Amino acid sequence: MIRAAEALVAALAVLPVPALGQCLQLLHEGLPYTVCEAAAGDDLRLFLTDEAGAAYGSFERIEAELAPQGLALGFAMNAGMYHPDRSPVGLYVEAGETRARLITSEGPGNFGMLPNGVFCVRGGEYAVIESRAFAADPPDCRHATQSGPMLVIDGALHPRFLPDSESKLIRNGVGVSGDGSRAFFAISNRPVSFHQFARLFRDELETPQALYFDGNVSRLHAPDLGRSDWGRQMGPVVGLVVPLANAAAEGG
Repeated sequence: MIRAAEALVAALAVLPVPALGQCLQLLHEGLPYTVCEAAAGDDLRLFLTDEAGAAYGSFERIEAELAPQGLALGFAMNAGMYHPDRSPVGLYVEAGETRARLITSEGPGNFGMLPNGVFCVRGGEYAVIESRAFAADPPDCRHATQSGPMLVIDGALHPRFLPDSESKLIRNGVGVSGDGSRAFFAISNRPVSFHQFARLFRDELETPQALYFDGNVSRLHAPDLGRSDWGRQMGPVVGLVVPLANAAAEGG
């Protein structure tokens, strides 16, 4: 059984990058990841609080609010760091409304490990933009979340990442194709270093820009894989919204 499972994972590793809205498991440099894709024009949204102003905190609460509208999450993951009250650290834009400001100064922790960046949904396309470049020429983002550090900057790994680092966590983040038509959301299925995680985006997914979301709170909701991670309450969440009937069909 173990050999059969290993063979299945190896087969998945050579499959093409995920098709529209799908999540797949793959191996990169012998490490297991799950990667989900959104394509240009998909209904990709950020979620923070419900209509009463209370933080969602969980995938289940987002699903509960979408269901009466005939909608569901095709996939979702936590999308940036947050304060104890679950408000975003750095820029946060939801449905065109700016709810937290951009931060461009260096600071403590991973968020302040410059360069950091912004994931932006704009005009049906996607971008990961370094924060100071974003401040110099702010794009019109319908949804945006700031996080840090950048994983890949113009095809190069973040200069402070160490190839032999012993600091390893379950990590998640997002990378965007060069033409902005595809966004790849990845989570490691076992602890990895920053350098290892960034190489996934640069070498396997071939995204010239990629952004780290978190490593202490990294969770994925992927109904087509029968997966919905749980744990402590989340802040910002990014999710692909699909018709409820489609989600039910994918879930089997």
